[in-house]
Amino acid sequence: MTAVPAALVEAVRDSLARSSGPLSAQRVAEVLRAQGRPVGDAEVLAVHEALRRDVLGAGPLEPLLADPEVTDVLVNGPVAVHVDRGTGLELTGVTFADDEAVRRLARRLAAQAGRRLDEAMPYVDARLPDGSRLHAVLSPVASPGTLISIRVFRSRSLTLADMVETGGVTEGGAQLLQALVADRRALLVTGGTGTGKTTMLAALLSLVDPGERIVVVEDSAELRPDHPHVVGLEGRPANIEGRGEIALATLVRQALRMRPDRLVVGEVRGAEVVDLLAALNTGHTGGCGTLHANSASDTPARVEALALAAGLTRAAAHSQFGAAVEAVVHLARDRDGQRVLREIGVPERGGDGLVRITPAVVFGDGEARAGPAYAALFGDRR
Repeated sequence: MTAVPAALVEAVRDSLARSSGPLSAQRVAEVLRAQGRPVGDAEVLAVHEALRRDVLGAGPLEPLLADPEVTDVLVNGPVAVHVDRGTGLELTGVTFADDEAVRRLARRLAAQAGRRLDEAMPYVDARLPDGSRLHAVLSPVASPGTLISIRVFRSRSLTLADMVETGGVTEGGAQLLQALVADRRALLVTGGTGTGKTTMLAALLSLVDPGERIVVVEDSAELRPDHPHVVGLEGRPANIEGRGEIALATLVRQALRMRPDRLVVGEVRGAEVVDLLAALNTGHTGGCGTLHANSASDTPARVEALALAAGLTRAAAHSQFGAAVEAVVHLARDRDGQRVLREIGVPERGGDGLVRITPAVVFGDGEARAGPAYAALFGDRR
């Protein structure tokens, strides 16, 4: 496809906006002729395609979203667009004419998700029709311009075998993760933003026995495990009148009435942590979720903070956590930016009643080192 200057596309757009009619190659050609430009089929088709993407699709982001290696697309104003292909952020050559073009795209994407994005509500967090997750903030609230973040949905979920092939998980690590699922261990997948927590959880859920029923609760549906019996509940934000919100804590309680063999909370980040811990302490083995944490050892403090905000006491939070969760699977990025399995730990309560994470296996530099809690979690597996 012939590349065309952004200024030319804007000029044609302005001309078309002043007259009625559908977007077509013929109308584009007429505008180009009226501007005294030489008209060739290649240029007409290139301008038409650019306008079509800007009106109906994701504009200049479409080629990036179509790239099967891209997991995230980040727009920082009109001149800086980055992608993540699993090895850290890369600056692309994609640009916008100005911030108004970025705002226009952000509003259109929000509208596709059935959400409002304007000066009164200058931010949005929503799921696009294809399953991708959209977050956008309009300028001047955002700087250096309107910001768009898209977590790209892929119809095919990564498997543990894929992670082994790319070096994110060692073969031995994959076998231990499979053992956690087979033994119905209740676990949390932890890590920082963009470390692959959701991807890892989906891969683990794909290993669950096909005869089991998985009930997934998420704020925004992202988990797509390759499993024949997965049902999901998705939270809903309040409308512009402040009504209609459906919180994750409510959905966790609903999920308990749906006969789950495995109860899954896609991302624990609020009051739902209390309901999840309570559920895992009532015989619902094999439950799991994801949680933001800087390290495996920071997980108890993170759970404590969320539980305290939800009204649980510190002692109750640690008691519930220690009794409910059997393993913490921690992910991180290595020096090259690749997402890797860093540690598998075991929550253990000390004499003071507080939970601390004892390492079972620590991974690094292509090696796996057994920790003090290895036998408690994996027995004599090697």
